[in-house]
Amino acid sequence: MRVVIVEDHLLTREGLRRVLDDAGVEVVLAAGDLDGVMMCLALDAPDAVILDIRLPPTHTDEGLRAADTIRREHPGIGVLILSQYVEIEYVAPLVVSGAARIGYLLKERILDPSTVVDALRRIVAGECVIDPAVVAELLAPRMNGALGELTAREGEVLALIAEGMTNAGIGSRLSLSQRTIEVHAQHVFAKLG
Repeated sequence: MRVVIVEDHLLTREGLRRVLDDAGVEVVLAAGDLDGVMMCLALDAPDAVILDIRLPPTHTDEGLRAADTIRREHPGIGVLILSQYVEIEYVAPLVVSGAARIGYLLKERILDPSTVVDALRRIVAGECVIDPAVVAELLAPRMNGALGELTAREGEVLALIAEGMTNAGIGSRLSLSQRTIEVHAQHVFAKLG
C-alpha cells in the first residue's frame, strides 16, 4: 500500500511515517502543508492520503476541503482524516457525500499502529471508517429512546456496525463467533424496528 501523509506537526508526521514504515506501508510523500500534494496525486496516485483536518495557512478546515477535492478529482484514492477532537459537524458531510474510501480518526489512535494500518486497509478496500468516539457521540443523544433498550453487547455491536465493520471484523474485535455477531445484529435491528 502506498500512502501520502499531510500533517503540519513535524513530530506527528514523522511518528506516523515511522509507524507506517514499520508496518510495511510505503510513504510516498510526507508534507507539512498542501503545497505540491495535489500535483503529486495527479502524477503518481497513491492508494490513500492521510490528512490533518486543520492545516496551514489558516488551520481551520483546509484538510477537510482537500479531502473533498481529492474524493472528487481522484475517486480511487482513499482519504483518512485525522483530528485532535471529535468534530461531528465535519464528519456528517463526509459520510453524506458518499461513504466509500473515507475515514475519520482521532489523532490519539496513531498510538496504536494496528488501528491506523487497519483503517487504511479498509479505506483502500472501499470501506468507511469512523472513530469509535465519534460513533459514541452520535449515538449518545439517542440512547434514551429505542437504543436504550439494547444490551451493552448489542450496543458494542451496533457501534462497530456504524464504524463500517463487517460481521467477521466485529467478531474478531470482540472475540466472538460470526454467528453470535449475527444474532446480536438481528436483536439490534429488531429492537430498533
